[in-house]
Amino acid sequence: MSGSQVITVDGPAASGKGTIAAGLGRIYGLPVLDSGLLYRAVGVLLQQAGGDLGDPLAAAAIARDLRPEALDQDAFRTRAAGEAASQVAVHPEVRQVLLALQRDFAEQPGGAVLDGRDMGTVICPTAGAKLYVTARPEVRAERRWRQLTGQGEGVDLAEVLADIRVRDARDSGRAAAPMAPAPDAVLLDTSEMTIDQAADAARRIVEAARAAQLS
Repeated sequence: MSGSQVITVDGPAASGKGTIAAGLGRIYGLPVLDSGLLYRAVGVLLQQAGGDLGDPLAAAAIARDLRPEALDQDAFRTRAAGEAASQVAVHPEVRQVLLALQRDFAEQPGGAVLDGRDMGTVICPTAGAKLYVTARPEVRAERRWRQLTGQGEGVDLAEVLADIRVRDARDSGRAAAPMAPAPDAVLLDTSEMTIDQAADAARRIVEAARAAQLS
């Protein structure tokens, strides 16, 4: 893997990591993988097939057929899809299937940006630049609430905050690849930042990592 050209952006739901990853992809001309969409797709497609989110083998079978180019669907961006993703992501069988897909994406000539929860710890431990993006739960809940209501979903802010807390506990407490910062990741708290400020801070972190590699 051409680790020096790989950028990982990890963090909890609604921390801003997706926006930051997309921005870094534009700045450096790199392809971007939103790994959360992989798990959302597995959960949604499994439910559509009448399967059980608690069935690891059925979920892994769905995961084997996934392709990154098929992830841009509105059905994968709903509140329900996020909850389904968190439930199938606990299965080691699913994570093992998607491991190869994510590493293949990272190994593209020229590098890539990968957004998720274990990109810097499990998927690309040799990445040249690692960010861990976070924000206070209340801030993240409001961001997600605005996103969902903007998509036409009727949802209460308190419910979204409760969902955020449950997902944080599930993602950080799972046995398989728990959500945690890589030891060499740079923490970026976006709680008090605008989108532009967060994007600029992320760019400076990447530039510093690249400069350190050259020194």
